[in-house]
Amino acid sequence: MRFLGSGASNSRHIEESAAEVFAKNAADLGITTEDGVPTTGTGAFDATDGAAPMPSWDELVREHADRVYRLAYRLSGNAHDAEDLTQETFIRVFRSLSSYQPGTFEGWLHRITTNLFLDMVRRRSRIRMESLPEDYDRVPSDTPDPEQIFHDARLDPHLQRALDTLAPEYRAAVVLCDVEGLSYEEIASTLGVKLGTVRSRIHRGRQALRGSLKDMGVLDAAGLEPTFI
Repeated sequence: MRFLGSGASNSRHIEESAAEVFAKNAADLGITTEDGVPTTGTGAFDATDGAAPMPSWDELVREHADRVYRLAYRLSGNAHDAEDLTQETFIRVFRSLSSYQPGTFEGWLHRITTNLFLDMVRRRSRIRMESLPEDYDRVPSDTPDPEQIFHDARLDPHLQRALDTLAPEYRAAVVLCDVEGLSYEEIASTLGVKLGTVRSRIHRGRQALRGSLKDMGVLDAAGLEPTFI
């Protein structure tokens, strides 16, 4: 089952914010708006408390696939896991869509994607097998795929490497806050933890990122650092 197109097509949207994706693709996705408020799509379903029709399955996937993939990519750090997480997310959505109550559809997708990522990490941690080097997905090849080309060209490799070293719970909190732009309250709801836990994970995650970047020699003597942290 494939919800995604080619790697090059997916990669064009990884770095875009949810708002930018919506603004650029609303017309192509068949989403109409009035004063910036969606009148079709899942946004309209939420805004009208279910009075507007839920989009068809194809429309729903088309509307949200890039956004889900972007989050999955940031959490997992590689294209293969991002595709798997995206597909599993939509499988979960398909199974649960009939019971979805109007609220925040994007928040629901965030929660499913993030929890699937954490489940994946926990599952792998229980499997005893020879581990690959941490930078396995970034080893240059003679014929890099489109995702690798995009990754190398657009992402700060030091920042991505530092992000990948975080404990999964810290990584999820930092990505949801500093990349996806969720509020602490939204992150608490997504992760199913208390607000204080969210604050602690983000604080510790950012500290760990700074430490990793300092070890790499990225932070200069003046203390300048990427705006991400």
